[in-house]
Amino acid sequence: MSGRLSGKIAVVTGAANGIGAGCADVFAQEGATVIGIDRGDCDLTDEAATDAFFAQICDGHGRIDILVNAAAFAVFEWIETLSYADWQRTLTGELDIVFLPTRAAWPYLKASGRASVINFASANAYHALEGSAALAHCAGKGGVLAMTRQLAMEGAPHGIRANTISPGFIVTAATQRHMDAVPGFADRVLAKNMVKRLGAPQDIAWCATWLASDEAGYVTGADIRVDAGATAW
Repeated sequence: MSGRLSGKIAVVTGAANGIGAGCADVFAQEGATVIGIDRGDCDLTDEAATDAFFAQICDGHGRIDILVNAAAFAVFEWIETLSYADWQRTLTGELDIVFLPTRAAWPYLKASGRASVINFASANAYHALEGSAALAHCAGKGGVLAMTRQLAMEGAPHGIRANTISPGFIVTAATQRHMDAVPGFADRVLAKNMVKRLGAPQDIAWCATWLASDEAGYVTGADIRVDAGATAW
């Protein structure tokens, strides 16, 4: 352990699975005190519940140095079969679930004076992948990309940096179900990848660790594509 995050208080949403779990694990290895939040802890799309949960966190810690908004959910359907209700549900699960925790954490990020917010856009914010019914997901992740640039500007006077990571295809329990349901989907992903393998949560977690650390103190409003080169063609 190098202790790159030693002494930092990190809140990670979506910490029970996938990218969130990867970030929580690596942050802890690097010396951070990690508070993980998942669906059983708090409904992060409920305004009052989210505000109360973050107030409770800061009653014990006084500040937040790192906020990782990894929690998300989406409905994947083609436009012809995507209901308006599922469109709205996806935007709630991609945008509200970032906005509400960030707003609730904001006073405690300001209290840090050297805070880092890490949000997740996606390769889908840049390109369409053949065979992927991701219309609402693409819209949501494009929104996260734009929202984070604004957060960087609003946070700069308070010592808050805000950046996004845009993952390529990362193998998690959720994406494995998608691969199982769509024959040949993994081959389509690999055809776009320059690095000919699928991603793992740790591939994203190490990038997040750097953004969370003081090493990235001059980095804000940036998006880092961790996608095996898929969007660089």
